[in-house]
Amino acid sequence: MSDKYIFGIIGLGTMGRNLLLNMADHNFMVAGHDKDQSKIDLLSQEANGKTNVKGFVLVNEFIESLQKPRAIMLLVPAGKIVDNVIEELTPLLDKGDLIIDGGNSHFTDTNRRVQGLKDKEIHFFGMGISGGEEGARKGPSMMPGGDPQAYKVVQPIFEAVAAKVNGDPCVTYIGPGASGHFVKMVHNGIEYGIMQLIAETYEMMKKGLGLADEKIHNTFKQWSEGRLKSFLIEITRDILTFRANGSDHLLIDDIKDEAKSKGTGKWTSQVAMDLVTPITVIDTAVSMRDLSKYKSYRKQAASLYGKNEVRISLNEEEAIRALEAALYFSTIVAYAQGMHLLARASEEFKYDLKLDRIALIWRGGCIIRSVFLEHIFQAFKGDPGLAHLLLHKDIQTTVSTLLPGTRTIISDAINSGIPMPAHAAAVSYFDTFTSERMPSNLIQAQRDYFGAHTYELIGKEGVFHTQWFAK
Repeated sequence: MSDKYIFGIIGLGTMGRNLLLNMADHNFMVAGHDKDQSKIDLLSQEANGKTNVKGFVLVNEFIESLQKPRAIMLLVPAGKIVDNVIEELTPLLDKGDLIIDGGNSHFTDTNRRVQGLKDKEIHFFGMGISGGEEGARKGPSMMPGGDPQAYKVVQPIFEAVAAKVNGDPCVTYIGPGASGHFVKMVHNGIEYGIMQLIAETYEMMKKGLGLADEKIHNTFKQWSEGRLKSFLIEITRDILTFRANGSDHLLIDDIKDEAKSKGTGKWTSQVAMDLVTPITVIDTAVSMRDLSKYKSYRKQAASLYGKNEVRISLNEEEAIRALEAALYFSTIVAYAQGMHLLARASEEFKYDLKLDRIALIWRGGCIIRSVFLEHIFQAFKGDPGLAHLLLHKDIQTTVSTLLPGTRTIISDAINSGIPMPAHAAAVSYFDTFTSERMPSNLIQAQRDYFGAHTYELIGKEGVFHTQWFAK
């Protein structure tokens, strides 16, 4: 039996170290590399005497410790650092070795790296990993894309360490090229959307209904045990009861209302526009994070315009029921938009994505895991050619029951000056998606009027132009 390590990770920060320890827990011989000696020491400390995991400061010693073909994962910040590490590694590797980028790299960068390393006969994988620190240590959701033969080298390791749902590992071969990173990007876009929806729901409870903190917490606790059960609802429940030591109020009330981001939501919106695929909930979530950064402007505008208090038309319990329906409805729309984008990308980029398998691996380990993903899995499993989630009969039945409460609470929010832009975007998308005829005919007439862009006619072949005004 070889005394060499079968898998290596470069970058022993929180994610890299915990994933390596996860692999060691499953009895794999694994090695790590980081130029920071303190991270090597921390790995050794947390390994608690395990002999099947070891850290290296020198990259050449790390490379020599790995059995061939070598399988090395990079868990370093996206961007130029990934290119620098690849450049350092390449002279030390042999043909047939495999490099896996496990960070949040833009899929176009992954395309470039795949091609560059292919010329050197080195396999390259872009793999999305979701689940944060806890997921890395106890079982993440993983989205690997690249050469299917190269995937077989690492498949047993990934399936062993991934999260499990009903015995199924939350990892699957996604497709060729940069498909793994593309799917992770869309995952993050959906994450942006759902986080914004939850935040708007919280604000309606706090400002619109004036609920006490305990009531808000108890409501999210109840929801976390029902059809809204999901990781993001569960952590919201926990956040809404947390007090710092000695404090008489929630920590959440001391946190600045300026949301940061790392760009994956923006990337999702950008590529969706390129692919002519509306994802309005995600777009709105990205915009609201951006708007949150203009705190000084918002403060000035608040004092300038003020707000008239308008009473919510529903009583407290009716409003909470309507909010639950609205959050479920809008979350379904966010998922539906994300899955539609994956379907379009699969066509455009020849990824041959299996949407049921993607829903399957998102059920556990990842940030957007929820009980509703089982419904998505079943929908695409039963109909692999399903064009859009909202066109599935079972989803239609569910959505129809949610609409009355959704419309009521959102109209009350608008009348009361409580912003719920992502919820409103979900309803507007749905109303437009279910409209057999849109007012886009007027837009085409306008375009033809000022730019002679022509138009098409109903039931008549060809393109037409009209002289709309007398010369």
